[in-house]
Amino acid sequence: MQKINRNVVLALLSLTSLVFLLFQLCYYKFYLSQKNGAAFSKVRGSQSGQDSTRWHVVRKFLGLISSHNIPVYLIDPLILGLVDKDIEQIRSSPDGPSPECKYFCAPRDFTTFALLDKTWKHEVDLFRTAEKMGFQWLKIINKDPRLDGMDDLSGMEIPLHYIFKLASHAIHLVVFYERSGNFLWHGPLRLKQHMDRKFVPFRKLHFGRYPGAYEKTELLLVSIDALKVQIPKNPSSFLEEVSHSRFLECRYREARAFFQLYSDDASLDAVEFRKKAKSLLHLAALTLNNLGVNFWLSSGTCLGWYRQCNIIPHSKDVDLGIFIRDYKADIIPAFQKAGLPLKHKFGKVEDSLELSFQREDDVKLDIFFFYEEDDHIWNGGTQAKSGKKFKYLFPKFTLCWTEFVELKVHVPCETLQYVEANYGPEWKVPVKTWDWKSSPFNVQDNGVWPIDEWDNVIQIY
Repeated sequence: MQKINRNVVLALLSLTSLVFLLFQLCYYKFYLSQKNGAAFSKVRGSQSGQDSTRWHVVRKFLGLISSHNIPVYLIDPLILGLVDKDIEQIRSSPDGPSPECKYFCAPRDFTTFALLDKTWKHEVDLFRTAEKMGFQWLKIINKDPRLDGMDDLSGMEIPLHYIFKLASHAIHLVVFYERSGNFLWHGPLRLKQHMDRKFVPFRKLHFGRYPGAYEKTELLLVSIDALKVQIPKNPSSFLEEVSHSRFLECRYREARAFFQLYSDDASLDAVEFRKKAKSLLHLAALTLNNLGVNFWLSSGTCLGWYRQCNIIPHSKDVDLGIFIRDYKADIIPAFQKAGLPLKHKFGKVEDSLELSFQREDDVKLDIFFFYEEDDHIWNGGTQAKSGKKFKYLFPKFTLCWTEFVELKVHVPCETLQYVEANYGPEWKVPVKTWDWKSSPFNVQDNGVWPIDEWDNVIQIY
C-alpha cells in the first residue's frame, strides 16, 4: 500500500508538471504574441534568444519614450553602419527591407539613441514608467560648460547621459545641447564616486569617452526590423562625424587666472580689432567649409584660444593652418569672391606655401600650409626682400573641435605641445614685440629661394 501511494504521488506530480508546462506554452503563444504584435513573431522567427532580447529591449524602450512624447533618434554606430548599406531599400520600403531581424538583433551590449535637450524636460515621470516596465536606470550629470565663462553660473549641473537596462541589454541615451556656434554638443560620461561602476560595461560605450561636436542633422523616419525609428537622413555623413567628433572646451578657469595677472585690453582699438577679427574668422570658416577644406586655428589665434579664450588684441591678424594634402586651387578664387583680395602668395604647393588675404584697412588673414614628415610636421615662411626661407617645426598632432568666438572650429588636440613648440615654455607671458623670423621657438633657416623662381614663389599684390 505504501508503494502504491508513492507511485500515485509521483504520477500526480508528473501530471501537474505537464499541465503547468502546457499552460506556459499556451500563455506564450496566445497572450505574449498578441501583446508583442504580429511583427514580433514574424521578425523573431529565426533568431536566437539573445538576439530576441536585444530587439525586445529596443521595442520596449521605443514604447516608453513614445508614451512620453520624447523625440529620440538612433545614433548607434554599429546599427547605422548596417543601415547605411541598405539605406536606399530602407527609404523606399515602408515596412523595412527584410522580414528577418537584421539590425537590432546584431550582437552588441548597447543600443545608442540621442535626445535634444530642449525637446524634453519631464524626466521624473519617465523614470517611474521605466521602472514599472522593468527597466533599471542611471542618470549621469555634470557641470554645464556653456556657463563656465560666467562666475555665478559655472557650478550648474545638467544631465548628459542616461542608461536604461533591461535583462542583458542596455539603452544608452545621449543628451545633445545646442551651442552658440550653431552646432550640437554632448558631454563626457564621468561617473560620480557613489555610482555603480558595474551597472553596465561602460568602457564599451560608443559615446562619452570624451565630449563631441556635431552639425545639426536632418532626420528620417524609417522602419527597421518592424520598428519605427528616426535616424540621420545621411547615415554615412553622421558616421564620418562620429570618428572625428572629439571636442575640447576652452580653459575658462585658466583664462580667468591669466587676466588676473595681465589685465585685458579694453581700449576702443582692441574692441574694434576683436570685432573685425571675429568677422574675418567667420567669413574664412564659411569659405573653407564650402570648399570642404579642413583647417584649424594656428599661431597667435590658437594661442589666444588656449591661453585666454579670446582673440589677442595686439596680434593684428588671424592665423589658420591647413594640411597641404587638403590644398585646392579653388581657395584663392573663393576668398576673392567672398570679398577678400589676395595680399601675397609665398612658396609653392610643393614647398612652404603661404597665403595672405586682406581688405583695405582691415585685419589680415594668414593661411599656413603644413607638410607632414615621418616624425614631425612643419610649415614654411619666406622673406620677400631677400628670398630667405624659414621652417617652423611641430610635433605631430591630430585635430579636435572647439567653440571660439561663437564658431565651431578645429584646434590641435595636443594643444599644449603645439603652443609650446611655437612659443616656448614661457607662452603664458604676453609678448607684444614679435619677429616672425627669429621670435618663434621652433624656427629654423631653410635656405634661399633660387632667383629664377622668385616670380613664382614671391608674389605681392
